[in-house]
Amino acid sequence: MTEAELLALHLVARGRLLPTVTADGYAAWRVGPLDPSDVDRMRRLGITRGQLDQVADRLAREPGATTPFADPVPHHVPELRDWAAAIAAEHDRSARVSLRVELTGDALTAVLQVHSMAEPGVVADAAAVWAGEVFEHQERLDAVLEVRRAAQAWAPLARLLELAVPDQLELSDDEVRDLAGGGEQALAAAGVPVHWPRELDRDVTASALVGGTELPSFFDGVLDFSWQVAAGGAPLTEAEMDLLAEAHRPVVRLRDRWTLVAPDIARLARDRVLKPLTAVEALGAALTGRAHVDGEWVPVAASRPLELLRDKLSSTETVDQPAALTATLRDYQLRGLRWLARMTELRLGGCLADDMGLGKTITLIALHLHRAAGPTLVVCPASLLGNWEREIRRFAPGVPVHRYHGGGRAIVDTEGFVLTTYGTMRLDADELSTVDWDLVVADEAQHVKNPRSDTARALRRISATARVALTGTPVENNLSELWAILDWTTPGLLGSLGEFRARWAQPVESGDQVVAAHLTRLITPFLLRRRKSDPGIAPELPPKTETDRPVGLTREQAGLYEAVVRETMARIRETTGMQRKGLVLKLLTALKQVCNHPAQYLGEKDGVLPGRSGKLELLDELVDTIRAEGGGLLVFTQYVTMARLLERHLGERGVPTQLLHGGTPVRQRDELVRAFQESAEPPVFLLSLKAAGTGLNLTRADHVVHYDRWWNPAVEAQATDRAYRIGQDRPVQVHRLIAEGTLEDRIATMLAAKKELADAVLGKQDDAELTELSDAQLAELVELREAL
Repeated sequence: MTEAELLALHLVARGRLLPTVTADGYAAWRVGPLDPSDVDRMRRLGITRGQLDQVADRLAREPGATTPFADPVPHHVPELRDWAAAIAAEHDRSARVSLRVELTGDALTAVLQVHSMAEPGVVADAAAVWAGEVFEHQERLDAVLEVRRAAQAWAPLARLLELAVPDQLELSDDEVRDLAGGGEQALAAAGVPVHWPRELDRDVTASALVGGTELPSFFDGVLDFSWQVAAGGAPLTEAEMDLLAEAHRPVVRLRDRWTLVAPDIARLARDRVLKPLTAVEALGAALTGRAHVDGEWVPVAASRPLELLRDKLSSTETVDQPAALTATLRDYQLRGLRWLARMTELRLGGCLADDMGLGKTITLIALHLHRAAGPTLVVCPASLLGNWEREIRRFAPGVPVHRYHGGGRAIVDTEGFVLTTYGTMRLDADELSTVDWDLVVADEAQHVKNPRSDTARALRRISATARVALTGTPVENNLSELWAILDWTTPGLLGSLGEFRARWAQPVESGDQVVAAHLTRLITPFLLRRRKSDPGIAPELPPKTETDRPVGLTREQAGLYEAVVRETMARIRETTGMQRKGLVLKLLTALKQVCNHPAQYLGEKDGVLPGRSGKLELLDELVDTIRAEGGGLLVFTQYVTMARLLERHLGERGVPTQLLHGGTPVRQRDELVRAFQESAEPPVFLLSLKAAGTGLNLTRADHVVHYDRWWNPAVEAQATDRAYRIGQDRPVQVHRLIAEGTLEDRIATMLAAKKELADAVLGKQDDAELTELSDAQLAELVELREAL
């Protein structure tokens, strides 16, 4: 492509095209109007305007068009010559104009300048042009037309048209304010630049200043919050701010320089005191560099004490491993201890969000030993009570540990550790609130991700010097869950839930990367997130292989599947509202059960199981292979009824099994875990996903089967981490059973996309969201298709 073609293409893309009629009367296109930079480029490249016109005319025509200016075959239209000439006179000028602002004392004058389009770089004041000293009559005429057009962008320029010589305009104070406050941008958009005098300082900015000379004890009291105006980057003194506030003119003498002050800056100087911020709100503003004022984000400057606190949050103070800890912390665990020590020392709390199996428990035990400041209350799922007690006795022998759980419970010792469950804590929050806890720890903190739940509200009633949340999944479905955890550990950091959703969650979940970056900057000091895959975190862990294993439906399953779809979709199409949502959920559940095994869907307890389910056949193959190799196998299902069917089926085949579900007593859970871990030939461990997906240490297993999908990758990853955690020394294989051609196929695709979103701070996809699908979308989701 030639230089002429490239330049013409660039002009056409910018819409710089004008219709014309050639000397012999044919419709054509030519380039224009041209900027001085366009003309300069033409000259430098040695390109004539005629060359550009020829290329532009070809580019503007469309094959198959029949109108005069679009048809590739030129039309003879001499009658349009005057029309085209009028358009050219309106848009394609021989001159352009600009404004040069001059300062005389504290008065400003706008001087009209005329620029030649034929000779780029040649410019003259309008007074010289009208005196005949430069340019011709056409340039003067075009300059007047340009001023008339510019007056539509900024009305005061219309006064120039009233003058015999439109050379200059004395600006009133209001006009100066208007020109500085928005007129300049409007004129620039109209192609009329404004040039301000160099001796006039315009570098006046405003930011919100938070904090004073001293910081209050954290969470006690508030911090000053006010507007701070700076000139040339240097903050104004209070006296200078007063001078600015009292000035009634837009041009002020400030620091021996005339300074142009925009109206909004002057207003901020007058009303500079803002509503005070709590200490944690102030810290959040200092971390992100901005704050929400009157519905808008504004830049924030932090006072020196607040800057020091902000810097301390990212410092790396040395904390040695406690001498009483009977273990050697890995490097990343020691870094976690140092981080927790710093945050709890500041009474800020935090969320340790390491992947499952990276040693959050031992890190918290080390923190208790390091602080040695009082009792620690651990709130955890019932299945983890035994694990906590064993780990404390193992790594901190001699430290008292007491379970506050079960009938006849009482707080008999407030030294060391007190362990309780979320259910017990919810019932006895008032009793637990009577103790002066040094630390309150919420293990598997995703259990309180719903801030409106009774459990979450009860946990908030228990005060402590500092609060620590432990979880491998700080966000499972949406950002409100992150708010629930951090608002408990560090109240006020993210504002109210409504404010958080409006300011942070909605923009981030809509893909706003700028807001996501600000949110990351805000929460990073308060949330320590490490994954097994991070460099240097767990190099001793063996590889993990995840495989989707498609299975076909049996004829019985396919018949049931199609019948359920046909009958339920017919009812769904006839209903609306909550009744429709209920039917959709019923449909999804029924289809999951059909894909698992017809006996589950039909509610059979004693029916024949072999030969009726593709998943069951594949599971049999996996069980036989894994047991022959001496491996250990975990099988997760979200349905206890399905787990019981598997237990019966494997038992009938002579395969030893054990089953753990939500109704399994705590001590029996502990015994099941111990038996599995210590067995040379472990039984197939059948587990209810919801009850056993967190907290258990089952490293004897090197295979994990997800018999059915929970449809949340974070929950499935937690379940997999029962085997894939510190202490595992064999490669782990994860098998996800997926019924081909069914909704399970399509949901698997959704889950793959959702895992990518999790790293950016999650969106949501679950059963509840699927109820919002239209009838057509739902039918496409559940349709039984031929497997590829």
